[in-house]
Amino acid sequence: MEPPARPRPEMARNSHRLGLMLMAACALVARTAGAQPVPADAGWLPRQTAELRGLDKVTAAMKPLVVTVGGAVHLGSLTITVRACQVRPPDQPPDATAFLDIVDSRSGAPEFHGWMFANEPSINIFQHPVYDVRLNGCHG
Repeated sequence: MEPPARPRPEMARNSHRLGLMLMAACALVARTAGAQPVPADAGWLPRQTAELRGLDKVTAAMKPLVVTVGGAVHLGSLTITVRACQVRPPDQPPDATAFLDIVDSRSGAPEFHGWMFANEPSINIFQHPVYDVRLNGCHG
């Protein structure tokens, strides 16, 4: 009789990515239904401060942004409001997620309302012709 096959490391990574994609899909459904941000998963731990990185693509100027949950910060014509910020428990792979509202004061400019992930920014990305905003982590 053969021993059972060992789980492969790439299966664990794929499972982690699948979970993140599922959370992003749930956030998208909640966003389109007009719902308020809800915790991404019961296993995530809430934090009070989001650490973001803003980039002006025209000038190539990068700006660190630290925002408390419920607070807002400005980056050029953008207003970035953090609604929630969470991290994974210590026994899981490190990651952070934040529910952000990003609004441009110029009419017709793209907006963003949803969860952004530090380790998988491509899951739910803010697309803007002038600015780039990324989540670095959550603290406090």
